[in-house]
Parts: sequence; C-alpha cells; structure tokens
Amino acid sequence: MKIILKTFIILFVFANISCKAQQMVQTRNDVYKLKANEQQFLNKPLKNLLKEIKPEIKMAFGIVDYPSFFAFKFFTPTEINRRVIGRKHNSIYIYVEEPIDWNFDKRVKGKEYQWTKEDLEKYGNLTVTRIKVVQRIED
Repeated sequence: MKIILKTFIILFVFANISCKAQQMVQTRNDVYKLKANEQQFLNKPLKNLLKEIKPEIKMAFGIVDYPSFFAFKFFTPTEINRRVIGRKHNSIYIYVEEPIDWNFDKRVKGKEYQWTKEDLEKYGNLTVTRIKVVQRIED
C-alpha cells in the first residue's frame, strides 16, 4: 500500500511540474493567450512574459514614447515583404512602465530589428503595464 501511495505521489508531482513547464504560446496563433492571461503579467518583469513565448521572435523594436512599448513579430522583414494572400500576421505590443533606450543608430547594421540576448538582459526587468495583440490578414 505504501509503495502504491508513493508511486501515485511521485506521478502526481511529475505531472504537475510537466504541466507548469509548458509555455503558454506554442504557435504564432496562440498569441491571444497572452492577452487572455494579461493579469498574470501586469506589473511583472518583461522577461517573465517572454519566457511564455515558444515561437522565435524574428522582428522586434522599441518605441521611445510615452508610454514606451515593444513590438514583437514572428516574421522577418523579408517574409513580410513576400505577399501571401490570407496569411495572418500576429504582432504583440508590450507596454512598459519605464522609458526605453532604443536607438536604431546604435544597433548592429542589418540587425536593427532582431531581438537579442543582450536586449533581454537590458530590457528584461522593465515592468509590463499592458499587452496588445494585433492581427493583420494579407489581402
């Protein structure tokens, strides 16, 4: 009986950990889950939100304004320029409390729109204040 109980507890703990380890956004079409669970990320560091995104962020830029925000896209500029009728472009706009120091002139030429590990280190602790998801369908 003790062996069965121990086995059950171990399996329960393993299943619980496995469920929590899965990222919220598995595909580009899942980005709406971030908006649906916005309260989970508000007033938390940006890096917490970015951990929940599995698809590669292929294009990113920061808007130095009030409020400051980042735009994250899942297509490269080259892919966006190739027109595919009916294709959905999902973009995530993450508004942050603190001002952003994003200067295109100081970024590596040809990689101005790439989100890097250095960007994550620099901006990862900024406080999320709003999440906006925008979908554009090519026609």
